Amino acid sequence: MNIHEKYIKRCIELAQNGFGTTYPNPMVGSVIVYEDKIIGEGWHKKAGEPHAEVNAVRSVKDKSLLKKATIYVSLEPCSHFGKTPPCCDLIIEHKIPNIVVGTVDPNEKVAGNGIKKLIASGANVVVGVLEKECYELNKRFFTFHQQKRPYIILKWAQSQDDFLSPEKETNQDRKPVWITNQYSRQLVHKWRSEEQAILVGTKTVIDDNPKLNVRDWSGNNPVRVVLDQNNRISKDSFIFDDSIKTIIFTKSEISLSAENTTFEVIDFNENIIPQILAVLYQNQIQSIIIEGGLQTLQSFIDQNIWDEARIFVGKTIFGNGTKAPILQMKNVTKTYIQNDELINVRNHD
Repeated sequence: MNIHEKYIKRCIELAQNGFGTTYPNPMVGSVIVYEDKIIGEGWHKKAGEPHAEVNAVRSVKDKSLLKKATIYVSLEPCSHFGKTPPCCDLIIEHKIPNIVVGTVDPNEKVAGNGIKKLIASGANVVVGVLEKECYELNKRFFTFHQQKRPYIILKWAQSQDDFLSPEKETNQDRKPVWITNQYSRQLVHKWRSEEQAILVGTKTVIDDNPKLNVRDWSGNNPVRVVLDQNNRISKDSFIFDDSIKTIIFTKSEISLSAENTTFEVIDFNENIIPQILAVLYQNQIQSIIIEGGLQTLQSFIDQNIWDEARIFVGKTIFGNGTKAPILQMKNVTKTYIQNDELINVRNHD
């Protein structure tokens, strides 16, 4: 590992502190180095708050060293005025002579302009250090800006004999049947805090009455996204409690005096997935977990519109019920949480 890689790796480590809190901004880390010693570092914590480069510069005790230092940043410094001033201007103002950038920013407001501005100021700029790792860090941000849709994570739990749930008796309570252990369930809540939205179909809400929130972890609740073509979901369901922003896709809008709940009318006679993704893009949602049910998950799989799948396999055996989705297993990694097997599948290398 060369010296540039060493410090960009540190930038990535710092950036990860902002996982789940920087939306709609990317996670960014920055390190300032003088004579192979870190004299300042910082990361972006939340949209509207100072960017990584600002926090790094502020942390330098002896500002006179900046004129002889190198600033490392995992993503191209911004060149436009948003909620905060351009980081390029800050770097130029402090006359930092050397800038090392992990990867170019895909946001059309930046997209290489920051690098051009720094080069025009006379600075030495190196771009593309640990580029793949820097892309992986912000795969949600890159997917959103390059593909105009959220990063899509499919998630489900299945029994040992490949069922999502057993046959339900008609008089059974509206509650989920647990396949996984408490630690796996806690991990799912951690995931929810890291992504911007969570989507389920009508049957899942009717059968399980889920809250779709973060209860077993500390963090932000994701936006709840629900498919309810014919307005079949009972209004006493948790998704209508207005406690969390909720988007309901339906064939015909209904009136509901709720501040946090909106209805989006789409054409269910056409392919609904592009319509859903277009609305999520308009709502600045960069990532979404698809949690069910079978029909919803299989639709995303069949149209090959997904980025990652996280599948829990428990020790339970149901014998019959709702079959699990069918997914071709490639780019697979497996881990274990006690007796639960967790299979992670990537849709691209």
